Amino acid sequence: MLKIGIFGVGHLGKFHITNWQKIREAELVGFFDPDDDTATAVEKQFGIPRFADAEDLLDACDAVDIVAPTTLHYDLCEKAIRKSRHVFVEKPLADTMEQAHKIVKLAKEANVKIQVGHVERFNPAYLALKDHTLNPMFIEVHRLAQFNPRGTEVSVILDLMIHDIDIILNIVKSDVRSVSASGVAVMTETPDIANVRIEFNNGCVANLTSSRMSMKKMRKMRLFQKDAYIGIDFLEKKTEIIKLKDETDSKEAFVFDIETPKGKKEIAVSTLAMPEANAILMELQAFTNSVLNNLPTVVSEVDGLIAMDVAHQVLNKIKSANYLA
Repeated sequence: MLKIGIFGVGHLGKFHITNWQKIREAELVGFFDPDDDTATAVEKQFGIPRFADAEDLLDACDAVDIVAPTTLHYDLCEKAIRKSRHVFVEKPLADTMEQAHKIVKLAKEANVKIQVGHVERFNPAYLALKDHTLNPMFIEVHRLAQFNPRGTEVSVILDLMIHDIDIILNIVKSDVRSVSASGVAVMTETPDIANVRIEFNNGCVANLTSSRMSMKKMRKMRLFQKDAYIGIDFLEKKTEIIKLKDETDSKEAFVFDIETPKGKKEIAVSTLAMPEANAILMELQAFTNSVLNNLPTVVSEVDGLIAMDVAHQVLNKIKSANYLA
């Protein structure tokens, strides 16, 4: 049984509590949150004890779940790692690149497991592609959200776009060659909308747009590769593949003909089947399995560091562009 202590029980933290209580191999021993009103409500709603001191909670558990604001990630990770506690930490891994590098170094020295909460890795629309060959040469992404004052202590890059940066880095097996970006701070002190172009050494190009100033929500990624187009809708949890027909296509695929200069070709359109899934539950279960069975975490601290590195390249490009303007 893995004893879990949770740090931060605000909006997202409550979802984590609900899901930890569903994992048979884990026991939620308590939580730490400095807000008295929030803590009182959580104790009453979930029946788990509040720890008044963070060190006491660390001493009582085997692993921690850090759902506190990003500015607190490093301090909490450091305290946990120095006590040899395994760590699940929400994205982004840390507030600065220096802090992120220190976390990676500390985790290696202490030989503890760290998983970063890039929850879209567990979205069924993405998991549906696990048996498909992905080799995109162009990627187009739109992640739009309505404005919400919660979470605006970080830019839209580290709040929203980093989800897609992580997914793209997981798909494209090549180093980043260059990054260009533009962004605007509309309602906050950091960029609220941004457009980014990432070029990879293998020739792949990714064009990403993220906004938290939209009238509607959208979380879509489109992959274009030789002989195939793949559309992933993270919000609606739907995935569609349009490709040249071959023996791998299911009988349910819709097939039609097109005329090309080289003759007639058959096109197959497939909508991938996917069961209902709880991505937060899946990522917490995966972390539990990694710790109990000594397996690599699905999204390691190194993955979190690399995603942060690209995100900070984007922020630096936006800062430079705005400065020059």
